[in-house]
Amino acid sequence: MIRRGPRFHRAGSRRLGALVTVAAVGVALAAVPATARAARAGLAQGESRGGVTPTGLQPALRAFREGRLTDVDRLLARLDPRDPGVILLKARAAVVRGHYADAEGLLAPLAAREPASDAALDLARVQQQRGEREAARATFGALVAALGTQPATARTPQDLARLAEGFRGLGRFEDANATFRAAVRAAPGDPAINTAWGRLFLDRHNPKDAAESFRAALKSDDQWEPATAGLAEALADDDPPAAIALAEAAVRLNPSDVDVRLFLAQQALDRGRTADAVAAITQALAVNPASPHAHALLAGLAYLDGRQADYDAEIRQALAVNPKDGEPYRMVGSLVAAHYRFDDAAALVRQALALDPDDAPAHADLGLDLLRTGDEAGARTALDRAFKLDPYDTVTYNLLSLLDTLGTFTTVRDGDLVIRMSADEAPVLQPYVVPLAHRALRTLAATYGFTPTGPFLIEIFPHHDDFAVRNLGLPGMIGVLGACFGRVVTMDSPHARPPGTFQWEATLWHELAHVVTLQLSKQRVPRWLTEGISVYEEGRADPAWGRNMDAAFAEAMNQRKVLPLKDLDAGFTDPARVSLAYYEASLVVDYLVRQYGQAKLNGLLRTYGEGLDTPAALQRVYGTDLAGLQAGFDTAIAARFDGLRTAMAAPAVGQLRRMPLRTLWNVAGALPGSYPVQMALANLLVREDDPQRAMAIYARAAQLVPMAAGPDSPHAIMATLALKLGDKDRAIRELQALLQYDHDNLDAARLLASLLNDSTDVAARRAVYQRIVALDPFEASAHSELGRIDLAEKDSTRALREFQVALAAGPRDQAAAHCDLAETYYLTGRRDEAKRQTLDALEIAPLYARAQDLLLKLVGEPQ
Repeated sequence: MIRRGPRFHRAGSRRLGALVTVAAVGVALAAVPATARAARAGLAQGESRGGVTPTGLQPALRAFREGRLTDVDRLLARLDPRDPGVILLKARAAVVRGHYADAEGLLAPLAAREPASDAALDLARVQQQRGEREAARATFGALVAALGTQPATARTPQDLARLAEGFRGLGRFEDANATFRAAVRAAPGDPAINTAWGRLFLDRHNPKDAAESFRAALKSDDQWEPATAGLAEALADDDPPAAIALAEAAVRLNPSDVDVRLFLAQQALDRGRTADAVAAITQALAVNPASPHAHALLAGLAYLDGRQADYDAEIRQALAVNPKDGEPYRMVGSLVAAHYRFDDAAALVRQALALDPDDAPAHADLGLDLLRTGDEAGARTALDRAFKLDPYDTVTYNLLSLLDTLGTFTTVRDGDLVIRMSADEAPVLQPYVVPLAHRALRTLAATYGFTPTGPFLIEIFPHHDDFAVRNLGLPGMIGVLGACFGRVVTMDSPHARPPGTFQWEATLWHELAHVVTLQLSKQRVPRWLTEGISVYEEGRADPAWGRNMDAAFAEAMNQRKVLPLKDLDAGFTDPARVSLAYYEASLVVDYLVRQYGQAKLNGLLRTYGEGLDTPAALQRVYGTDLAGLQAGFDTAIAARFDGLRTAMAAPAVGQLRRMPLRTLWNVAGALPGSYPVQMALANLLVREDDPQRAMAIYARAAQLVPMAAGPDSPHAIMATLALKLGDKDRAIRELQALLQYDHDNLDAARLLASLLNDSTDVAARRAVYQRIVALDPFEASAHSELGRIDLAEKDSTRALREFQVALAAGPRDQAAAHCDLAETYYLTGRRDEAKRQTLDALEIAPLYARAQDLLLKLVGEPQ
């Protein structure tokens, strides 16, 4: 299937992404602050097509810009009520308050007299807001016709901006973009026109160009609230803290901007701060009690809490302004999807589509929701429909392309498992993925006393951007390794990242733990608990999967950066604190299990499934509140980490690196429990070419912080020094000690394997090669070594698997790999397969004696 990608841009190669249907654009344009933002392109700049001198309006206009609606009423009451400028500002104030019918009544006569005026543009927006699509289209059409017949030389920049908005309302987005460009060229310093152009880009999912326009507006007027608010939205995905700060600034400039308050509400919900969100929604409703989006958010919260009567009441109010608008249902679906309830989200979006079957964003949302339930056929149908309605939507385009890519994957079905992998990777990964997934589900089901409902779809992507698109529709998700949606797990394959940078087996176990906790809690478990359990279960399944963050956590405790439990959920949305949040959450789970037992943790998950929030769930299951849990957790981590904290604390003795050896030696003697001091002394001894004494000091440092990892850790440095001193056995011991904690250190594992190459310690050799293939399953030589170890121990089944994977991984010596496999087949009596592999080896290397000898055996021996 050939699809055209997005190609709508600001200028040159600058692109603008998703475009939405005219109906959806109407909602966006007619949202309350549209009057306070985009419509200012006319009146706010002193233009009035009604021929009225705006000087007397200036105080009222200033009050309107600052959100002082009561002052607007008072100031307008002093002016001629027949003045078109007065009528227009009254109408805009009515829209801000949600009095849409009153606004339409005020605007219609003005628009009839002046179809190219600001009043006509505002009327079209109000008509869209109320669901009067045909009337809105006629009003937009009359505006475009009236302005289009004017001589080009007679058009002001404000005329051009109004014409661009007319094109936008008619769905002629390319014309709107070109006309805004002309308006900005004519008036580059006009903040209203730049803001309106930014809104076009923002609504089309191009935040980069939108931000450029908003910044241009703010350069002209740094108090221009619509641009401040727009820039907040443009930065929301990439820099949430900056976006929130801008939105708060916008509220200070205009407290009556309902959309900004709802933006802050959404940001609060994203951070798990429901009380803050409700407060922001309440403030929005104080300005506009009819706000459909405010009521939609309250409906979503009621839905999540299971308050059916409240949900019904709020959704009725959300639909009161425009009963044909599916956006409230789509908004509720989006909020529900953010809580992993994708089946419910899909049902809600279908309600939106029942009201508006041509709503492209709703079809796109439905496609994404269905992808997350595992219904890829249904998702394709929805996304195809969205793409036909809106062929410029980047997310939809990406998802359809991703589905095409998935069509080339190998699919493995085994019981309740459906596993999709790249055809190139499947021969290497399948022998490990299938048994590991079964073992994880079996183990976790037994631990939590709950068998999740399948089938379970697992998709493993060799390219990280494909993984990101599968989850969100856009590339990115930097730092994310896997995702779980309840029955669907997606993850990076080992090829998606440099070898040794993550453990794919731990990632799969982590995500399958989410399958259990999400389903057991009926998708109501808070983020901190489900992530904490998944990280905790990684380490419980295999110590080598545990996250080696004890030292980092102790340092965070010293720096007072540990998150209070009430803020732990928010830590998962802060890039600077997310790693700490994951680990701290696992420590909370560890505390709960140690203090109260596994059964209580299982009960907590079930209690969430009954709809209880965290305070009520903690009280029922543990008989405590969040403050009590915090106190117990603080005591537990103090007992666990205080010794490590003391060892890692920076001593108040000056700059260690600048101390002469004698001084530093004395300091180290006085502070034998200080890791920084011992490391500084050992490093100085190395620089002084005294490796023997350095080794002793490094050993002391390693005792203080045994989990220190990386090339600058004591064990890593001691291994290097031991090799320089010719002490191979000591190097082996140091590398083994390092790998006990530095689980992902592939270079150390490879070095250890080379040192153990001629060792008789079979267990040590097996352990290090298992670590290598766990970190890089495509390292064929490691599989071959494991196969030979298995074969020597008469474990032909495991040997066969390793030799098959080694061959699939692309070994350097393919003839030897075929021969390894042939000999294993021969030993297990599978002579036909042995002969086939032997001939394959000889085809590559006709004079290969090992293969020749085996072929003679196969031919000479009786069957």
